[in-house]
Amino acid sequence: MSSSTRRATVAGNPGASAYDRGTIALHWLTASLVLVLWLIGTFLEDILPKGAVRSGIWSAHFDLGFVLTAVIVALPLWRWFGGRRLPVEDPGALHILAKTTHAALYTLLFMIAGLGIANALVRGVTLAGPLALPAIGDPEWRRPLTHWHGVAANILMALALFHAAAALVHHYLWHDNILRRILPSRAARLTSERR
Repeated sequence: MSSSTRRATVAGNPGASAYDRGTIALHWLTASLVLVLWLIGTFLEDILPKGAVRSGIWSAHFDLGFVLTAVIVALPLWRWFGGRRLPVEDPGALHILAKTTHAALYTLLFMIAGLGIANALVRGVTLAGPLALPAIGDPEWRRPLTHWHGVAANILMALALFHAAAALVHHYLWHDNILRRILPSRAARLTSERR
């Protein structure tokens, strides 16, 4: 589909507006948490020496990991039960690629969350406030769990960059509505226009 056809399709389709606020908020919260967690997991040990500050940031990493787990469970549930369904703008090969990419992103997110929770349980970590997880399982599992958690996180980041690049191509080269549908300002503007 050419960019002019894409623009005409979007302009002529009032249903191709924006996702609801809940979907948008959960999407961007997921993206933000993934980025922060990946940065901590990838660079913390290179930046800070061992000590209380580094231990505190690692505890925050586990806390945020549990928050991310809750968010990635909430997002598909919200999309299924309460979110707005938007029409498919291009039902061809690009739609199949987009669906495959989203499925891979969700799969990786759940794998990373599962490996992170397993790692937290093997290590026995202190969470926010007085909460602490007891160490259960074989301590020998720490290294392989940490390794595969990191590998999955790196693959997720590469796929997320592809996802973001595709959204930018849609926006800047094809000038269609794909990226605008998930932008927070778009949802706020559409809500105010309906009032």
